[in-house]
Amino acid sequence: MTYHKTIILIVALLTGSAAFAQIHKMERRDSSMTSRTYNLNPVVVTGSGHHQRLKSTATPVRVLSSQEISEQGITTFDGALTRMMPQASMAPNSMGTFLRLNGLGNKYILILINGQKLSGDISNNVDLNRINMARVKRIEVLDGAASSLYGSDAIAGVINIITDQPTQHMVSVTSDTRVSGHGVLTEAVSLDIYKNGFGSYTSFSHDQADSYQNNNQEYVKGSDTETQQTIAPLFTGYRSNIIGQKFTYSPNQHLALNAGLDYSYKITDRPNTQKDIVGGTDYEMRYKGFRWNVGGIYKFTAKNSLQADFVVDRFRYGKEYDVETKTNQVGDYVQSKKQRMMEGQLKAILGLTKNSTTIFGANWRQENLAASNGNIDSRVYSLAAYAQHEMKFLKDFTATLGLRLTHHETFNQHLTPKATLMYAPGNFRFRATYSAGFRAPGLDELYYHYFSVNRGKAQISFGNKDLKPEKSNYFSLNAEYRTQQIAVSITGYMNRINDMVVKQNVDVDDATRKMLLEEFPEMTQDQADKMVSYALYQNSDKGDVKGLQVNVSANIFDGFNLSANYVYTYARTKSEDEWTVLERSIRHAATITANYHHTWGRYGLNVNLNGRLQSKTYYTGSYEDAPGFGVWNLHTTHSLDVLRWAYLEPSIGVDNIFNKVDRRIDSSTRKYALFSPGLMLVVGLKLTFKQ
Repeated sequence: MTYHKTIILIVALLTGSAAFAQIHKMERRDSSMTSRTYNLNPVVVTGSGHHQRLKSTATPVRVLSSQEISEQGITTFDGALTRMMPQASMAPNSMGTFLRLNGLGNKYILILINGQKLSGDISNNVDLNRINMARVKRIEVLDGAASSLYGSDAIAGVINIITDQPTQHMVSVTSDTRVSGHGVLTEAVSLDIYKNGFGSYTSFSHDQADSYQNNNQEYVKGSDTETQQTIAPLFTGYRSNIIGQKFTYSPNQHLALNAGLDYSYKITDRPNTQKDIVGGTDYEMRYKGFRWNVGGIYKFTAKNSLQADFVVDRFRYGKEYDVETKTNQVGDYVQSKKQRMMEGQLKAILGLTKNSTTIFGANWRQENLAASNGNIDSRVYSLAAYAQHEMKFLKDFTATLGLRLTHHETFNQHLTPKATLMYAPGNFRFRATYSAGFRAPGLDELYYHYFSVNRGKAQISFGNKDLKPEKSNYFSLNAEYRTQQIAVSITGYMNRINDMVVKQNVDVDDATRKMLLEEFPEMTQDQADKMVSYALYQNSDKGDVKGLQVNVSANIFDGFNLSANYVYTYARTKSEDEWTVLERSIRHAATITANYHHTWGRYGLNVNLNGRLQSKTYYTGSYEDAPGFGVWNLHTTHSLDVLRWAYLEPSIGVDNIFNKVDRRIDSSTRKYALFSPGLMLVVGLKLTFKQ
């Protein structure tokens, strides 16, 4: 979308929304737009499984609030994590986003929406565009193994996205638009209605960006000196839409019911194949997701409740051709993978004594995977029961003991315990945590029989039915000081993983080529002759991650907040007798944010400066490491209570103000850590109408 079209869109939103407001004669309520404070002790749920203040949870949790996200001009989920959490890193590509947390890849990270698993893995990447940032109230991040509460996949940590269902206003309409360079446009529109215990929350979000390059040259294959022009993008453009609807009903103070659905659509926007230049593609990747859930909670008393939830999450992706080939016409769609996840949960939260909270829960999950290019059509189920008891004793001590028994259809029974101890004198907190993790190999890792051709080169992957499940042991020590003015936290941890599932390269000889030609009749003899290796999923001996995290946040004076976060991560994997660095791990990383806010009458100014600094990113095999970088962003928001019923928030900022860009020439041995195109102006307008 061009800039003049964007301006027309903003004007239309202004005039149309104003007309809506005049018709309904909205009255002005107290505004949260011009008065902002930082809460250094918010309510969280992910660490313990029940709501409590951050300083009271025995397991450290990192919280990213919607206010902080908005003040930094962030409109995407991956932007929120990488700008605000140094232990997280992203590598975007046409297959989704490769997410890492504390040195471990996304298959070890469990992503939840209101405590329910988000499906949608794409070749060990995650389609983060399925997350509607317009509905995010806060993001809670729990580091380390958390399988006692959350089951398989929670080895590196849990990211729980808590959505917002406001009840302060009868009618609320919000439009949030932001544009910047390289065709970046995000637009989110929501309509919230709440009356007499009934809530309806409707939202639509659109997100798009153009493909771009930082260097249009690449090395000719087999040469380290000769280059050629390419149109292959460093960043793959896309268009994405999400439509969401949620209903809530609370007939009394004891019962709360909810039901919701989300539909997501995304398609890439890459350069087409051309005869006179390399780097184009014949097709775009198209993704569709549909997710619905029902649930409810009954509160017998303030400390005793029963909760039930059921969710169905469907996700599929494939190739949509926009160049005619020998086998496909323009517009043809070839499905690559289809997934379905169904999950039911039942949880009781009980205050059996004055100083304790006990949780009992049961969980059933079934996952289906059909992948035409991997020759898979399989399903697997798991059943689990868990219990957790948290008790305060001897005035300042709190202990938590948890245990989960999981029955996996393929890998039988597994126990995953958890134990924490917290000593809390005054404003200090000292925590010790042990937790076990468990991850069952995915259906693709077990049964893949994959063949594809990329730029004339055959790519083959085999699953392995003899894989063993991965297990981890996580230990951490934490010291924290927290008041309303300052919060300081230091955490040291160690995460040891046994039987890590890795994709290892197997050398190809003449006998192997003959076998591969029999396994994949579609492969040509010429493609087989050029093959050097194929991939096979195997268990390595172990993984070992050690780290240190330091987090500081302070309300320096009225209106000014400063926060800094630093992480040191040492991540390795061992196969036989050889230790190697974990792929894409980063040794040192830090994020720094300075935020100033002041109000003059009905006008509020917010200025936010944030930066991410990190050392080099390690790559294994023949790939060279990616250099470190430091990127700074400046964002300003201007809050205007200009009418009794309307709030305006125009914003303007600059991303990457020092124009840091990785312009290395692309080659078969080079990967990247910094994907920024350089300095970009960011302009936005948020309109809110409330009655």
